[in-house]
Amino acid sequence: MLWFVKNYYLCTNLYEIILTMSIKEFFSKFVSRFVMWHLLAMVLVIVALCFGVSYSLQVYTHHGEGIEIPDLYGMDCDDAADMLKKQGILVVINDTGYNKKMDADCILAQTPGAGTKVKEGRTVYLTINSTSSPRVKIPDIIDNSSYREAQARLSAIGFTLVEPKVIDGERDWVYGVMAGAKNLQSGDMVSIETPLMLVIGNGKSVIENSEDALLDTLDTTDGGVEKDEFEEIVGVE
Repeated sequence: MLWFVKNYYLCTNLYEIILTMSIKEFFSKFVSRFVMWHLLAMVLVIVALCFGVSYSLQVYTHHGEGIEIPDLYGMDCDDAADMLKKQGILVVINDTGYNKKMDADCILAQTPGAGTKVKEGRTVYLTINSTSSPRVKIPDIIDNSSYREAQARLSAIGFTLVEPKVIDGERDWVYGVMAGAKNLQSGDMVSIETPLMLVIGNGKSVIENSEDALLDTLDTTDGGVEKDEFEEIVGVE
């Protein structure tokens, strides 16, 4: 309680002093040459600290220095890895692809890209060419799509299509997929380089073909009555 009373009277006296002082006198009390020098010294110290920290970071991180990543496309993976390791760059193979026009184990893509400057110890991720063609699942197109739709889906995956096989059925409806003489099913894994042949309908149903066959049979009869091919021979009693 005593502390509160003392501080109350102190604040009251300070308030009265401030009211009796003019603005010029107020600033002359607080903005003295001693205070200004201290403020200036603090600003100089802060600026010096900022420059010092910035310079230290540049020295520590080797700012402006780096190793330029070469273009590795088409290079053998082992040769590229040896070259980068000599420069202090780590190599990780994180994916494979397939390009039948390129040799196996050659580099198809890289991250970071060619020309990028990196620090020593940085990792370069490589995508290399697979030693064999990938196997792809046959989509659900059998008895579930038209010829045009099935052709578009298989071509988008990367398959090569040969001339389709035509059978009796709904026109341009897909009834099967063949790889050579083998009938494939939806979900079968097939090499992307295997040519595929679609089995499609010709627009004639099985019933129509049965009727045509029946008409051909009736044409061989006389007036719809089957002719007797046996000849009666009358003998001599």
